Amino acid sequence: MPKIVLEHVTKRYDKFYAVEDLNLVIDDNAFVTLLGPSGCGKTTTLRMIAGLETPTSGKITIGDRVVYDSEEGINIPANKRKVGFLFQNYALWPNMTVYDNICFGLSNVKEALPVISFEGRTSAQLLKALQRPGDVAKLVNECFDKKGKLDEKKAIVKLIDAYEISQYSAKKLLDYGLHKASDPKAEAAKHIDELNKVIDKAKADAAAKGYTLSDDFTAMKDGEVVREVRKLTKEEMDLSVRRVARIANIGMFMERYPAELSGGQQQRVAIARTLAPEPTVLFMDEPLSNLDAKLRLEMRSELQRLHLDTGSTFVYVTHDQMEAMTLATRICLIDNGYLQQYDAPLDVYNKPNNLFVADFVGNPAINFIDAHGKQKDGVFELDVFDGQKLKFVPNEPLDIKKWHADLAARKEAEAEEHAKKASQKGYVERSNKETSFKYHIAMIDEPEDYGDEQIYTDEDFVIGIRPEFVEISENGKFKGEIYSSMPTGMETTVRVAIGNYLLTGVMFGGVVYKLGDKVNVGFKGNNAILFDRKSGEIITLGSLKAE
Repeated sequence: MPKIVLEHVTKRYDKFYAVEDLNLVIDDNAFVTLLGPSGCGKTTTLRMIAGLETPTSGKITIGDRVVYDSEEGINIPANKRKVGFLFQNYALWPNMTVYDNICFGLSNVKEALPVISFEGRTSAQLLKALQRPGDVAKLVNECFDKKGKLDEKKAIVKLIDAYEISQYSAKKLLDYGLHKASDPKAEAAKHIDELNKVIDKAKADAAAKGYTLSDDFTAMKDGEVVREVRKLTKEEMDLSVRRVARIANIGMFMERYPAELSGGQQQRVAIARTLAPEPTVLFMDEPLSNLDAKLRLEMRSELQRLHLDTGSTFVYVTHDQMEAMTLATRICLIDNGYLQQYDAPLDVYNKPNNLFVADFVGNPAINFIDAHGKQKDGVFELDVFDGQKLKFVPNEPLDIKKWHADLAARKEAEAEEHAKKASQKGYVERSNKETSFKYHIAMIDEPEDYGDEQIYTDEDFVIGIRPEFVEISENGKFKGEIYSSMPTGMETTVRVAIGNYLLTGVMFGGVVYKLGDKVNVGFKGNNAILFDRKSGEIITLGSLKAE
């Protein structure tokens, strides 16, 4: 499967930048989720890669093929990019059976395809099945009902799945009547000679045309596959339909209509239809959003299995961070057209690049604590909760003055780059300018936000602490009170009031707290995150020690 590379890709609508200067590498066989709030640019990014949207500038490469380049004037249409697209709406034809829905796209394929001796290939497949005639007979005999009548449709489906053959070959195998014979082996022998003659003739015909046949009866000449522009045969289309039906586990639904299927079954049909033309990349735009919560969970599992079975590259758009965390090998988090972070799910969760990423990923949401103080002997001595003391101990040695100097140098370089770009002919200033993220501090009585501009110094910080690292124990140094308690059986989500401030904690096990109970609160582990309040960027990870 191909690697996808985006270089300086921008999509602009007049002065509104849906995506700006996006650089991204999606490795082959990756499962990448494009995550972000509504309107952030994730669907636009997906559509640009797929060819459904034309970028304003940049370059997109799929595999070793450039599909878009603004400077070279290359823009290969979507139907030539060999990609599959799965939408939020399944878009199944209601008047077609499941089989016809999957087959519909295949019937329109006309391109340079390998020359194949289908008679030879079919005969070889039947010959392989006849090597163990007893197994064929046993499989068919399992399809008789209580009245002793053979369910032919069921038998054909079983033969298709057992031997990975088309329905036409399965019908022929069933017609041999091995299940009726007193000696299946002797009955099979009657057909083996006939099949061998067909195979020999196929090879002779190929030789007469100047080429040989490979093991799967594909025409070869001088070591290369012989190709010709043609449509898929009924045999090829059926084999493709049966292949994806096995992957999506819908072989028993071929004769049904979409209205006769559940939401999850319809989703699997839509997936099978997308996979049938063997796309190199599969794009999915919130395909599970129409399903209920339980079915969404089941389908996430199905998509993970599908990714493994197909070996394809998946690019998946969602605004559901739980979906992104559970499905992806890497998460691409976008906000306001800018790439915020591109990392493995647990790296995004445990080490977010900035306050926005920390806030967006995680359920229950991360706790933010405003802090003010200085670094002394490597440790940050901070004032929190209106005057209480807390120490932040970095996991690795850190010089905060050097960190701020490096940040200032990087910001200056970015400003110079922007000024250089703004001076170029044709530059359009963006209307949706980047603004600092307003994180939320949970309080009992929250102050009115009048939108006043705050001035922060290098001594202003924000501490981020995930709920699972908030601890209620006798050793806790902060005095608190249970504000709310929500047990779910496996865990209990608790909100604790420390003065006017609220902290959310997750306590595992069947723990029950009463509202108003006095408790001691502390912090465990070394996964606390220290952010620079002025820029919102991560400084480092560490542990919290209350005085």
